[in-house]
Amino acid sequence: MKKLSLLVTLFVLNYSYAQIDPVKYPTYTNIEDALKSDQPVYSISFRGKGLFNLPSDIRKFSSMFFLNIMGNNLEKMDPELFTLKNLEILNVNENSIKFIPDEVGELTQLKTLSMNLNSLTSVNPNIARLQQLKVIHLDANNLNVFPEALTQIPALEEINLQDNQISFVSERLNHIKNLKYLNLAANQINDLGNIEFPKNLKYLELQQNAISKLPESLFESKNLEFLNVSQNNIHEIPAKIKGLKNLVSINLANNNLKELPEDISRLKNLKTLILTGNPMDKTTIEKYKKLLPDTQIYF
Repeated sequence: MKKLSLLVTLFVLNYSYAQIDPVKYPTYTNIEDALKSDQPVYSISFRGKGLFNLPSDIRKFSSMFFLNIMGNNLEKMDPELFTLKNLEILNVNENSIKFIPDEVGELTQLKTLSMNLNSLTSVNPNIARLQQLKVIHLDANNLNVFPEALTQIPALEEINLQDNQISFVSERLNHIKNLKYLNLAANQINDLGNIEFPKNLKYLELQQNAISKLPESLFESKNLEFLNVSQNNIHEIPAKIKGLKNLVSINLANNNLKELPEDISRLKNLKTLILTGNPMDKTTIEKYKKLLPDTQIYF
């Protein structure tokens, strides 16, 4: 799972680079070259430099909007970091950071924060001050509850909390009005209670938990396109699944499903249905092939 998280990390880093014009905004990889520049410094990458602390001179680059300090030996977020008031993209993946200080709330321009593969046990409530934040990645940390502060950032579009120890998901989740992608895979969730999902949600990943029942509110997610609930303990899918009218792909592999409701045939946009690892007999399988002639079904 850590390797999978690392692949996600690398994807995010590459995506971040894709947002930067390398001619207009050259990325400096050492502090000496950055200090020599006679132009404003907008982008710095200290990836894999073996740093235990940020260079104190980094505070001189007040125009910087991109900082990558991935793959170092940082155990804390140094004060110099929070002087960078124009920072929009911050990547601190693969360090040993144990907590987020109160000063995080000063990075009010931040749009993307990636802190995968660290040692976080909680998320500072001051992160709620980052009202422009659109993407947050906290994969492979030691979080045991959904960070409540995130529910106070309606601008968030993507939350990735894969591979933690989360057992409780906030009932205020639907307050994140713009959320489109939510990944809670590989946690310790066994009950989603009565949580309501944001209406704009398109991608939901809940695989590798201990969920036995999907909340009824999920089936009101009319914009949901991709749903992965594989490797759980689900025994039944209700007829209300017909409410997921825009569903394109659903992964139900490795649960305890013996059958699905016939109303699944009303999902006219469904292209992929994964049912491998469920105790379904051949007769049942043939029935779904007839009910869903335009869907690729994997048994």
